[in-house]
Amino acid sequence: MAEDHIRYDLLAQAALRGVVRTVLVDAAKNGLPGEHHFKISFATAAPGVRLSDRMRAQYPNNMTIVLQHQFWDLAVRDEAFEVGLSFGGVPEKLTIPFEAVTAFFDPAVQFGLQFAPADAEAESETGPSAEPAVPAQKAAGGPDRGETLPAPEPKPEVPSGAGAEVVSLDRFRKK
Repeated sequence: MAEDHIRYDLLAQAALRGVVRTVLVDAAKNGLPGEHHFKISFATAAPGVRLSDRMRAQYPNNMTIVLQHQFWDLAVRDEAFEVGLSFGGVPEKLTIPFEAVTAFFDPAVQFGLQFAPADAEAESETGPSAEPAVPAQKAAGGPDRGETLPAPEPKPEVPSGAGAEVVSLDRFRKK
């Protein structure tokens, strides 16, 4: 395969992170419209992430926050966003660089984006990887980094007599 000197994979990641930034800028200015809310996953060890020692100890690698009803002081800059959230009744101020974001999902419209971890992107900048830049699907069947995530498919439930019951989140969604 020809070497990608342009690095379309990195350009696509940056453009999709721009989508997240634009949505957060609008939410900071106007609030969340309708039923929209955001689940944002990020790498807590990524450079520039600021959170309390208590939260870092609880989430040493990854964390998912939900911006829905109880958040405050959402401020969006070019490279990062800050937000106030409460964890176990304790208010916290988080700073999250867009490069640290690994996933963004708006359950109201089943829209999501998945990103390569910041360290994987930095590693890929040092040279071409063995993996194609934009494969259609990964071997595990999930979408590749930066692609739009499809709506989750309902998971079959384990019969109640077979031990712990696995409950699909679809059971709790408004129909």
